[in-house]
Amino acid sequence: MSNQQENKKIGVGVVGASSANPGWAVFAHLPAIQNLPDYELRAVSTSRRDSADAAAKEFGVAGYDNYNDMIHDPNVDLIVIATNVDTHYDIALAAIEAGKMVFSEWPLGVTTDEAQELAARAKAKGVRTMVGMQARFSPAIQYARDLIREGYIGEVMSTTMNGTSLIWGPVTPKKFAYTYDVTKGATLLSSPTLHAIDGLNYVLGDFENVAAKFAIRFPEAKVLEDESTVKVTAPTHLAITGTLTGGALATVVYRGETSRDVDLRWEINGSKGQLVIIAENNGNIQNTALKLFGGAGEQTSLSEMEVPDRYTDIVKDIPESPAKFGNVGYVYASFAKDLREGTNITPDFAHAVKRHRLADTIVKANETGIAQKVDNADPQ
Repeated sequence: MSNQQENKKIGVGVVGASSANPGWAVFAHLPAIQNLPDYELRAVSTSRRDSADAAAKEFGVAGYDNYNDMIHDPNVDLIVIATNVDTHYDIALAAIEAGKMVFSEWPLGVTTDEAQELAARAKAKGVRTMVGMQARFSPAIQYARDLIREGYIGEVMSTTMNGTSLIWGPVTPKKFAYTYDVTKGATLLSSPTLHAIDGLNYVLGDFENVAAKFAIRFPEAKVLEDESTVKVTAPTHLAITGTLTGGALATVVYRGETSRDVDLRWEINGSKGQLVIIAENNGNIQNTALKLFGGAGEQTSLSEMEVPDRYTDIVKDIPESPAKFGNVGYVYASFAKDLREGTNITPDFAHAVKRHRLADTIVKANETGIAQKVDNADPQ
């Protein structure tokens, strides 16, 4: 951490930041790193020498074709993992063992065991971590949480969430074909649905119990580029119901593809009013701008509620990009604030373990047909 202390900036190295084939790392992570005052991009890593050289030239930093070499770069304090889920464990473990801070995209691992080991090793090494569960940082969600705490809708009675996932439909781009394989760790449940549930739990509290039903509604998916097919072993539709710790009933329904209406509608019903959060722009809860509507008391309809500037000021320096409306910039800003103030507000690897455990419980509820009690204890 000597470089960070000396330069007063967190030196960042990003795994998966290819300029030749740009993805989430380039569109969402780099604008946050490059525009927030606490950070400085110092290295990128890709899987090939030519792409590493191209990225180094494009972004003006060191380029590596081996993430281990980047991890051991003394100018890098924080390793960002923006690659496929089945690579997260190896990269994160190597970074932790080198004493580097780590930001891993969600899911943290393919299995809960992987997530637990990473969280345990980070704790043992005293390494700060964060996980990309950024839905809670959406300004609309932050404002809704505060309104509920202030009593705007009275006691929360129930909540329903209906969402579409953009992928997991009968046709898929080749780059997402791996997500149809349940063993790869990036499924309809583990990715968009758990992102959504984490946002729901942040606002309304954890599940006490869950029941679930999954379905695979088509056995194969067609690959868009060449019309080949992939076998579908991951659910394409799911429904989850349960009781939250405050007593409210919750229902979450997710399916593959996009919607002809809105891609997310989240309704929160209280004894005195109602809040509705909507994603209209072809995106999931965590990676698109959300609109908030409310009505309470004598109001008989909903009206859009303008989110106060105080919920967005923390990322005012970030240009319009997935780093801002996809909420990734808020994670970086929150983490920097944690480091400055000695707090632990940003979701970390221990939080990721709790969400992995919840996913396992939901799977068990589906497999057994029996509602399951949820373990909300912090991991040891």
